[in-house]
Amino acid sequence: MSVTEPKGFVAGVASAGFRDDGTNDVVVLINQGPSFNAAAVFTTNQVKAAPVLWSQEAIKGQLCKAVLLNSGGANACTGPGGFEIVHKSAEFVAREIGISARQVLVCSTGLIGKQLNLESFLPAIKMAITQLSASNALAAASAITTTDSYPKQVVAYGNDFCIGAMIKGAGMLAPNLATMLCVITTDALIDSENLNQILSKCVKQTLNRIDSDGCTSTNDTVIVLSSGASGVLVSLDEFETLLMSVLTQCGELLIGDAEGSTKSIQIRINSANSEEMAEAAARAVARNNLFKAAMFGSDPNWGRILAAVGTIAFPFDQHKVDIRINNVDVCKNGVGTNLESTTDLTGRLIELEINFNLGDATATIWTNDLSEKYVYENSAYSS
Repeated sequence: MSVTEPKGFVAGVASAGFRDDGTNDVVVLINQGPSFNAAAVFTTNQVKAAPVLWSQEAIKGQLCKAVLLNSGGANACTGPGGFEIVHKSAEFVAREIGISARQVLVCSTGLIGKQLNLESFLPAIKMAITQLSASNALAAASAITTTDSYPKQVVAYGNDFCIGAMIKGAGMLAPNLATMLCVITTDALIDSENLNQILSKCVKQTLNRIDSDGCTSTNDTVIVLSSGASGVLVSLDEFETLLMSVLTQCGELLIGDAEGSTKSIQIRINSANSEEMAEAAARAVARNNLFKAAMFGSDPNWGRILAAVGTIAFPFDQHKVDIRINNVDVCKNGVGTNLESTTDLTGRLIELEINFNLGDATATIWTNDLSEKYVYENSAYSS
């Protein structure tokens, strides 16, 4: 189990027919309390889906008793009609379980521009509510997938409390956030203000550090809910450490299942002048198609890496840069070592380390290779 492993949470699933295969595509997750504290972060894309606009307002109340999710349609770029569907669906959930619509957060994922059918959506929501159970975690994680090849769940345990998460995403992964829906639950006692601060910090260091294809979605949403059902007033440091671990695992699952990928690539920048510089350098490499294609071909082409790093807006001395791939020093002081032929890139994991030899700042970004399958999957996504 994942989101229903912490005490106080139940989920229900149903099909509204949004998916062509008729499988479950609607999830209702309920926080049974006694605490209903919540926090969320959303996409920074200026083009935001209707459910994001709704949830951004609803979360201002810092309370959430229900989350409604659907796959099979992003409800993005659907005009006033799309927002009306969000409003009516949230109100429907609220009436069915006896809460305020402002305590319902809404998430959607799927094809941009597709208008959801309210006549099939509302009966599916009602059906999902009749199926509420703590045993539906896997079914819920499965129902929110799109191009994912499997449902993604994580559970971690602290001292007498628990954190669970379900997450989806396989393409359009470039944080600020990524094409992801992520719901995190905990039975720890923790107030909304601390939830918000810790969530923002952890997302910055984890989910915002995966970068599959440089594309930022319209629907990204990460929500954390606290039921307080364990009765444990958690140490903030312990909660942050555990949440950081959960979201690190979530990010690794996304990169490991990125569309068409055959490699998971860890890009670590060392000895930069600032964290901003380190992150910029790591992203420059992560978004470089020449580098990503080379990794697909198991080609340790360090020249492409150095050239990508050279595009950042931070000054550095190219004659001080060292590059290591899977523990082999392929470039020292900006010059090749002629050791690239000894680098083994046949496995799934690629570890790339770039040292500027300037300061003490570091940053790590996770990405994946670029394969023919990625192009194929995205060449006819809407048709």
